[in-house]
Amino acid sequence: MKIVITDWQTVAKNDLPLEKLEALGEVEIYSLTSKEQLIDRVKDADIALCNKTVFSKEVLEKCEKLKYIGLFATGYNNIDTKFAREKGITVCNAGNYSTNAVAQHTFALLLEHMSHVGNYNKMVQDGGWCKSEVFSPFVFPSEELSGKTIGIIGFGNIAKAVAKIAIAFNMKVLVYTRTEKESENIEFVSFDELLKRSDVVTVHCPLNDESYRMFNSESFNKFKDGAFFINTARGGVMDEVALRAALESGKLSGAAIDVLETEPMSPDCALLSAKNCIITPHIAWAPLETRLRLLDIVTENIKAFLGGNPINVVN
Repeated sequence: MKIVITDWQTVAKNDLPLEKLEALGEVEIYSLTSKEQLIDRVKDADIALCNKTVFSKEVLEKCEKLKYIGLFATGYNNIDTKFAREKGITVCNAGNYSTNAVAQHTFALLLEHMSHVGNYNKMVQDGGWCKSEVFSPFVFPSEELSGKTIGIIGFGNIAKAVAKIAIAFNMKVLVYTRTEKESENIEFVSFDELLKRSDVVTVHCPLNDESYRMFNSESFNKFKDGAFFINTARGGVMDEVALRAALESGKLSGAAIDVLETEPMSPDCALLSAKNCIITPHIAWAPLETRLRLLDIVTENIKAFLGGNPINVVN
């Protein structure tokens, strides 16, 4: 059984053990794989594992031995799942591995905006406290989370974890989701009502035709004045130019972004150097514990497939 990993560099940095995976077959690892290299590298593979490598119809047509594609990710829009099914190729993703990590990062971004820990540390390291006339210089305005309203888009596992943390901070929680649900201490509202009432709006929905650029000029104009916007979901749910305009105009007090439509970030990205915008490079899911869990899920997916009872199948 030949197993080819096409983009290992996107998952590990010499910090994940491969023994369990190697017990399942001959593992061939590539740090990254370009479009031009892909067919040659996977054409003789029984199993391909990837994170963001694109498996198009053109690629799948030329991989006669391929029986299985495993994703080091929850999203699978980089795979032509319909054609894979026609070819008899099973595609499995890894869901729910990053719930705690992404919820944690969401609040790391929110707390940075509210408490300015990084800004205050820089001020101190630059000698600002030494020069202060008072013991407690109020250089950056800070705010309490308690009593504020957080609006959550989506209500999957990550959104539920975010809501749980928000309730612990004594925040009021609003949720907009396509499917009507009930949950204690949470109010389910329409999209427009959530935007109108929320001090903080955080996105935790999948990217699809309905959510693509749902945050645009029209929706940003409906936000409560001075609201804060967080996106740790997918870059495509927001119009980056419209977000910059909302920040520059002061409609939003700030934004915190972990994902962009084009990654790595393009030098001409509209959000680069935008006013009051915190940006992290798609690392909400990246703690070591999270990636170890991810590798375990991917390995168990393969075992289940080889055993004739595949799990986490997306096609």
